[in-house]
Amino acid sequence: MSKFADSWRSHLLTTLSGSGDGHPRWVTQMEQGDDRGFFGPGSASWAVHGGMATMVAGIRALLMQTLHPGAMAGVHDWSRYHEDPLGRLSGTIQWLVTVTFADTELATRESGRVAHFHHRVTGTYRDAQERERPYAAGDPELLSWVHVVFTDAFLESHKIWGGAIPGGADGYVREWAKAGELIGVKNPPRSAAQLSAQLDEFRTAGVLKSDARVAEAVRFIRNPPLRRSMLPFYRIMFAGAVASLAPEYRRMLGLRRSPLPVIWATGAVLDFVRLLLGKSSSSEDAAWVRIHRVEAAERSAAAEKKAGEKAAEKAATTPTEARPHGD
Repeated sequence: MSKFADSWRSHLLTTLSGSGDGHPRWVTQMEQGDDRGFFGPGSASWAVHGGMATMVAGIRALLMQTLHPGAMAGVHDWSRYHEDPLGRLSGTIQWLVTVTFADTELATRESGRVAHFHHRVTGTYRDAQERERPYAAGDPELLSWVHVVFTDAFLESHKIWGGAIPGGADGYVREWAKAGELIGVKNPPRSAAQLSAQLDEFRTAGVLKSDARVAEAVRFIRNPPLRRSMLPFYRIMFAGAVASLAPEYRRMLGLRRSPLPVIWATGAVLDFVRLLLGKSSSSEDAAWVRIHRVEAAERSAAAEKKAGEKAAEKAATTPTEARPHGD
């Protein structure tokens, strides 16, 4: 690999995971544990979150989240995205990857960390009707909004730039409802139809809002402080994310779909990233270390049980030696 490619790969891994080699401590922890996790190999969640389309999905999810004024207020008042945008991104990725690939204990603990942070995020905002309302990041409406736009973004991006999903779109939505429940979502969608209905309900109920704060966030997402060599690739993916949005949301965000073939170009960028990073991620590799150990222990336990059953069966069928009788 060339020096440029090595440097680009290291910067990309730092952006995504907070570590230049892609192996931060929280990834290594995924090797520990005693189960396959909430989803496991062959699941829809592993297929969607293990693919390169997640990079575009993240952009799409961030754009959509800005449209809820309560969510936007929380980001504006509490987030450090202006001072440390990459740190905030890697923190979000840590939760996503941990819930997807870690064992159930670690996934639950990481979700608890996120929920604990939510308890501190409170304030007021003006809703779409300009009424002042209190907010808390743990409010059912805000949790639902973030979960719905997240699920929608990753599903739709994978449908465009990823492969087949085990169980289809319904399988992914149904599985990822568990992640929503872990952070306190009360009624997460469990099918693609429910996901679409819940997303549309936010729009038709007049909850969403486009204002100066949204415009500022969109400008930041369009031009984040990335290394200059990465910006051309990022801008292609940004254009792909915009193109993947429904027209009504593009209008609310003040964005237009590029006339250029950005869907194809985004796919080409993702292919390049896949070439740099490899087919599997460090988190998926760590999960396999744990799973292989769990499966080996299960095989050993099954063999011991079988041997014990055979020994018991043999003892039961072997006639006892007759004891000698006295005169």
